[in-house]
Amino acid sequence: MQKFTRQFVLGAMAAGVVALAMPTAAHAQRVFSFGYDQPKTTAYGIAGDIFDAKLKELSGGKFSINQFPGAQLGQEPVMLQKLRAGDIDFIITSTANASSVAPQSGVFSLHYLFRDQNHLIKTLADPAVTKAYRDMIADSVKGAQVLGLLTMGLRSIYSKKEITKMDDLKGMKVRVQATKTEDTHFPAYGTQTVHMPFGEVYTSLQTGVVNAAENGVNVYMANKHYEVAPVLSMTEHEANNNAIWVSDKTWNSLSDQEKKWVQTAAEEVSKKEPAMGLKLESDSAAKLKTMGVKVVENVDKAAFIKAAAPIQDQLAKELGPHAEKILKLVREVK
Repeated sequence: MQKFTRQFVLGAMAAGVVALAMPTAAHAQRVFSFGYDQPKTTAYGIAGDIFDAKLKELSGGKFSINQFPGAQLGQEPVMLQKLRAGDIDFIITSTANASSVAPQSGVFSLHYLFRDQNHLIKTLADPAVTKAYRDMIADSVKGAQVLGLLTMGLRSIYSKKEITKMDDLKGMKVRVQATKTEDTHFPAYGTQTVHMPFGEVYTSLQTGVVNAAENGVNVYMANKHYEVAPVLSMTEHEANNNAIWVSDKTWNSLSDQEKKWVQTAAEEVSKKEPAMGLKLESDSAAKLKTMGVKVVENVDKAAFIKAAAPIQDQLAKELGPHAEKILKLVREVK
């Protein structure tokens, strides 16, 4: 009995030593923070899921992300600051908000830049366009870099009244993203632009601080802006493009192999997400109609396009050489 007990104890001790020597699954896995300011039900959540799945696949389960949707880590300008300080690993921002740290990013906000949805999908998956955008960020931003591009579809205008032609916008106060691009295009349509954080848009529409706002269909639905602006006019004036960012602190902590995993996961998003994001937009528009929202599809875009055309080259030149290069590359995508 004593012999058995002694063997049992020694065996248990040996097993304990082995267990201590072997890292647990929890210790073997590195979980990165991944923030964005929209609900997970939007295209941002689609992008996060694609990125996470590919990262797990490539790393054999060693890497994954913890998603923080709905501005849990701050609105996009705040997250950009935290990212550059190394307090967040990955974030998604709109390319428009990226212009707060890299002004030439505003080129992606040029109105009627994309011929149609197919052109948008092909552009974001184009390696030359992505490289040009990443090079622009690298020349402009310290502490973080862009890994890839995605989209939430095309932006349209919503308010309490129908917008069927450009003249319907005259004199309206429209909340827009704080970019030179928006501040040049919208006045050309006869509007007054107003800047504010996204989180204040609902109340501002409700109280009349602004008469209209503009965003993607799913974002409009997910944030319940239809409650205070029940008419969605499909102007589709601008692509709602976005970028996946990584902090330099996180990037520099990775081995060459690990960097390849992360970069490939971002490229997977650029390949898969745009078509899925655009389908989400279409599904959201259909659902909004069943909820009583008036979706105005017969918008006469001719006057908008005519007003926007000369502004594209003018703004790209003012923004800088990176913007001019990106504009040229986008136009060349067939």
